[in-house]
Amino acid sequence: MGWLKRVSLLGGALLLTAAGVVLAANLWVLARTRGVIEDDLLLCRAAPVGIVFGTSYWARGGGRNPHYMARLNAAARLLRMHRVQHLLLSGDNRTRYYNEPVTMWRDLREDNVRDADMTLDYAGFSTFDTVVRAREIFGVHRALLITQGWHLPRALYIARAMGIEAYGCAAPSGPVEGEWRLRAREWLARVAMLGDLYLWQREPYFLGPREPLHIAPQG
Repeated sequence: MGWLKRVSLLGGALLLTAAGVVLAANLWVLARTRGVIEDDLLLCRAAPVGIVFGTSYWARGGGRNPHYMARLNAAARLLRMHRVQHLLLSGDNRTRYYNEPVTMWRDLREDNVRDADMTLDYAGFSTFDTVVRAREIFGVHRALLITQGWHLPRALYIARAMGIEAYGCAAPSGPVEGEWRLRAREWLARVAMLGDLYLWQREPYFLGPREPLHIAPQG
């Protein structure tokens, strides 16, 4: 057998192994979180805090990002329906010109959400950081996670691994151009997440002092 054929066989075996790992990891994460995700806002479980995951305001092809709008609309509705009592808006704040938490806060204020019902987390640089900071910085122990359905399994798995009694409420959104890329990336992100939790003991980029949430009485 020539060396080229050996290399080809080895490469094929490695690809099959990698594909098997990705498939197994995703099936595991999906199985562990399937029972705590709800696609109907009216049926989402009540929790003291709704964690809203930040995303870009603008879509890659131009215009407002439908995923962003869906998350904020769902968060405002859940607050009005008293499914949550307070919103933790967590996202990236990398520059003065890109600030996901402040953008969410401004849009929710325009939707008549009270300042007293929102807390901003400026260091939610990733799903992992958002969830860990929710527990370690803001003292969240029971929460409703608000994001797209394809994102919820990873976020929920992290939350439950961190000891948060978390449930998922999928933000309703229609088909989005290029969404298949996000879903494909999510499959790989779930594998990396298991490594973060169980292999290299990842830590958030930034923690800081504790800031327990103050939940105001509902009006």
